[in-house]
Amino acid sequence: MSARRTLPEGARRGWCPSLARPMPTGDGLLARVHPPLGRLTPAQLRAVAEGARTYGNGHVDVTARGNLQIRGVSEESAPRLACALAEAGLADTRDDGGPQRLTLTAPLAGLDEREAIDVPALARAVEAVGLAVPGLPPKTLVAVDGGGAFGLGVVEADFFLFATGRAQVAFGLAGADGPLRCGLLPERGAAGALGLALAAFAGTGKRRVRDLDPAERALVAASAGFHPFEPAPLAPAPAPAAPGLAPLPEGRAAVLVQAPFGRCTADRLERVAALAGPEGARLSPERGLALVAPKGGTAAFQAALGQAGFIVSPDDPRRAVFACPGAPACRSGTTPVPDHAARLAEALAPLAGLVTAHVSGCHKGCAHPGPADLTLVARDGAYDVVPRGEPGDEPATRLAFEAALDRIRKAAAAGRPALDLAFRNDPP
Repeated sequence: MSARRTLPEGARRGWCPSLARPMPTGDGLLARVHPPLGRLTPAQLRAVAEGARTYGNGHVDVTARGNLQIRGVSEESAPRLACALAEAGLADTRDDGGPQRLTLTAPLAGLDEREAIDVPALARAVEAVGLAVPGLPPKTLVAVDGGGAFGLGVVEADFFLFATGRAQVAFGLAGADGPLRCGLLPERGAAGALGLALAAFAGTGKRRVRDLDPAERALVAASAGFHPFEPAPLAPAPAPAAPGLAPLPEGRAAVLVQAPFGRCTADRLERVAALAGPEGARLSPERGLALVAPKGGTAAFQAALGQAGFIVSPDDPRRAVFACPGAPACRSGTTPVPDHAARLAEALAPLAGLVTAHVSGCHKGCAHPGPADLTLVARDGAYDVVPRGEPGDEPATRLAFEAALDRIRKAAAAGRPALDLAFRNDPP
């Protein structure tokens, strides 16, 4: 792991845009849509697509929290976009600066017969109690997982409600070094206990639970009924479903897809709306969607989503590369990140399953704040190269993209997954 370096002024993620409070970016304003539980009916999919086309530039991002971002909105069009989506049932849920969507659930929640709790019902209860807590930081996140066949996996959240048995959940808090298990709660009492913990957290004035000191964390745990506070590591939820088919009860199947590097368009959403059945689509933390396939037409349904531009196979090399929108979409970026990420993924194809990479338009690392086997951080049109590190770590060297890609291609062709060797002994 590389050493950390001092980041330039402004190199911090923090703005939480909404429909009423869009965020300035390189291609205009960015308005975030927070579908309840990450679910969209076909009519809502069409409304988002039409809104992106009419009031934005037609580009839509799928976020790691299962939300949508409409790009290229203007000061004049933003209010009209908000009104159009409110009519479709996608309005902001609060106007006090708190989280517009508090919970994160797996895309197949409620469809997975192996789940031990009613995830959608618990998530709705959590959303309701959260709305009653004033002063809640905008990035607050509660991960709710039912312990089924396909879960959330490793997820960065503030609070955790993970099923451990029938109608029982483990209550967890984010710690400095990972999630901490506080104890067990009955499913029916979990939302109420969490509401008390949310209020205690809001009272600390901190932005994230991981930032709490030990005394503050103990106070939050005690508010939920866990006193004395004797935490233990919280095991992650089951791994998420990869792109492809996931079996469902009664002989049905879900098709899971991912948007390449989280990038989508109004036309693609229109295609999803046309293909989706009455259950609509469910957004996933893997920057994709899940749809229930029609019986007897699963293969054609999956093929149609692939033709629409989505990743439909678990071995697609683009899955190993994280990337942000880059320039010109983001005003912090200086390189065309998605184009470079696609070429990097192609170069890394011989090492599929062995390495991960991250192409970041700046030091904020919005697409993937954590480490990767290789991280390229754009700066003034070139890239700082960080092997086995995060965007804010000290780089091993600095290269133009073509020069870095040439070294990566040679290492991949030779079957050498230790990509740091390709940049060894270069001056930073």
